[in-house]
Amino acid sequence: MSETKSAFITAYSKPIPAMFNTVLQEMIVMQHMTRYNAKYTYNSIQALGFVSVYDQIFDGYKWGDAEAIFKAYIDALGEEPATYRSDAERLMKAAEGAGSVDALAAMPEVQAMAAKAAEGKLLHDRFLAIGVFRLLELGGLTDPEALKGLVATSGMDSEAVNRDLLTYKGLLSKLKASKELQKEFIEREQRKAAEREAAKAAKAATAEKEEVSETA
Repeated sequence: MSETKSAFITAYSKPIPAMFNTVLQEMIVMQHMTRYNAKYTYNSIQALGFVSVYDQIFDGYKWGDAEAIFKAYIDALGEEPATYRSDAERLMKAAEGAGSVDALAAMPEVQAMAAKAAEGKLLHDRFLAIGVFRLLELGGLTDPEALKGLVATSGMDSEAVNRDLLTYKGLLSKLKASKELQKEFIEREQRKAAEREAAKAAKAATAEKEEVSETA
């Protein structure tokens, strides 16, 4: 695990604000444990889940290069950033055009998950659960029965999936609140800076008038 963290820090050495870095470090620890599990194989639905979470976390990021952080993160896990992106985009388009839970269930990626589950080789992962949820969300199929049906088809454990989705939604809520607080802080500091500049300009103007008055 320390090697993965070290590889990430080496690849992206710029400071990352705590509200982002704390979440990022939790994610990389969790994904390291999955990545180096004996049952692990790359899964494009898991990639969709990770990309979805990452992009929501780093939406509007202003303290560095979000795509460079993404690349450093995936590289540190010994996987391909471009593959994550391309697979996520492909599944997004497929899900948007699916039209039904049955169509999603028939996707080769979902069928592959079901086959692994039948063999007892499907490794549960939070990003995999989120990826399944995102397929439904992108397809406009967000009712509980749709989730229940696709989870059952994929062979995932419904309780574990529901638990992961609650954690995911909680994370996004906390992050949204943190971003709003930081936005308010930045706006407040900008107002203060503008007030200081205005006061400085007014003082300079007053001093200039007094100087002109004394020389007149």
